[in-house]
Amino acid sequence: MKIAYVTDSGTGKSIETLAKDGIVSIPLQITDETHTYQDMETLLVKDNLKLLEEGHLLKTSQPSPGIVEECFASLKKQGVDLIIAVPICNGLSGTISTMTAAANELGIRIITADTYVTAVVQDYLIHYIKESYEKGISDLAIRCKVEEIINSTNTLVIPQKLDQLVRGGRLTPMAARLAKFLQISPVLQINKKTSGRIDTLEKVRTFRKALERGMEEMENDGVNDGSDLWSVTIAHVDNIKTAEELYHKMHLRFPKASIQIIDLCNAVAAHTGIGAICLQWFKKAA
Repeated sequence: MKIAYVTDSGTGKSIETLAKDGIVSIPLQITDETHTYQDMETLLVKDNLKLLEEGHLLKTSQPSPGIVEECFASLKKQGVDLIIAVPICNGLSGTISTMTAAANELGIRIITADTYVTAVVQDYLIHYIKESYEKGISDLAIRCKVEEIINSTNTLVIPQKLDQLVRGGRLTPMAARLAKFLQISPVLQINKKTSGRIDTLEKVRTFRKALERGMEEMENDGVNDGSDLWSVTIAHVDNIKTAEELYHKMHLRFPKASIQIIDLCNAVAAHTGIGAICLQWFKKAA
């Protein structure tokens, strides 16, 4: 059986980067008032940041159905019998449904995994699944481990400013003015418990306290359990200073965890705005 491994630009990586690992990536779409961009192809991180700095209203959408169909048709011509896909989650996008429909139309078997989020865990899982199949690990064992990883995953989004959330319709102007007046900073979460949709974990006073609340949630999830399998990502939108400060605090608090700093993927940054910090953690496969 010839298998193709497919994901999308929610990973924060380009088509070329993932192709080097034998993985197919399809770009999500990001639009401003007049243009539609192919994420991580015609719109890189620096380009997305420039649009945010210029005050553009950005919207995100699933990959073009035409591009998905074209990609899958090409895979079929190459003799692919099975597509294993780990795209952006159902709660944020209709990508899984679009990929499933395209594969069914072409008569290709497809297996999809809903991560209930996007970003680093999405990238980790598509690589883990590919490597596991290539090692001859059983389908059942892979499915069980993938489920464990997804269940351990949590993601917090902490916006520094609420302007972009208001512009995107995710927060009312009245609520934003009240939050600013009271110095309230929302801590947003997305995980399996929220069905892959962004929900409010808590509202705290000040951005700094929101970051501290994020680390408390990491402790609640057991990131300080002494295991060296925890992967922790600090993703930021043009806020490297805060990310680095948080990195040093986390190293003291979670000494065995693997911690990295990255730019927040465009699909999320387009909604959170400049200054936002996103924390994502999950327990890797043993």
